[in-house]
Amino acid sequence: MSDSILYFCAACGIRCYTCQTTNPKTCTDILNCTELSLNRCFSLNVDGLITKGCINRGFCGGSMFCCEGDLCNSAIAIGPSVILLLVSSAIITLFL
Repeated sequence: MSDSILYFCAACGIRCYTCQTTNPKTCTDILNCTELSLNRCFSLNVDGLITKGCINRGFCGGSMFCCEGDLCNSAIAIGPSVILLLVSSAIITLFL
């Protein structure tokens, strides 16, 4: 019984948000990536146009954000400046 569930889920693939938009809040459509070669979700922002969907991991890299797991491409990746701001705020709070 558990083996059949495992095989069934492996055939499902991953689910990714899919869109082409300039407003990331409107990207709510979900695509079931059932083709086995489409094993990553991606998000790409080129000149304000955001594109999301499924992709083969071999095409990941450069300015394209790729991730593994259901609906992992929902948000725009946090940049280093935001992380630096949060870390510096935490350090200041600890020492004040």
